[in-house]
Amino acid sequence: VQLQASGGGLVQAGGSLRLSCVASGRTFSRYAMGWFRQAPGKEREFAAAISRSGDYQYYADSVNGRFTIPRDDAKNTVYLRMTSLKPEDTAVYYCAAEETLMESTMIIAADEYDDWGQGTLVTVSS
Repeated sequence: VQLQASGGGLVQAGGSLRLSCVASGRTFSRYAMGWFRQAPGKEREFAAAISRSGDYQYYADSVNGRFTIPRDDAKNTVYLRMTSLKPEDTAVYYCAAEETLMESTMIIAADEYDDWGQGTLVTVSS
């Protein structure tokens, strides 16, 4: 599946932003989805994951309670809604997709995803 991420930009600390990731080429509802981020000079890290069904989500401790990862299968889109943003949230954000057999599967490890979007930059100013 091909993924196109968008929605990044410059936001002040405490603000909100919504990232979008549109999938094409395959049946979106068969895919578990995830968001990862990579800050300057750091390794890529997991942010959030959602199952095929949408019923299960999992968040990194660093974003839990501030970020959510809803999906809209009718629009072939997964979102990352970010609130109470902090300067340490500054990073390039990537969406990822992996076809799963079970509807409840969530994937946290980056190397278990086959398909990746191009990344969108989020900059949070203090």
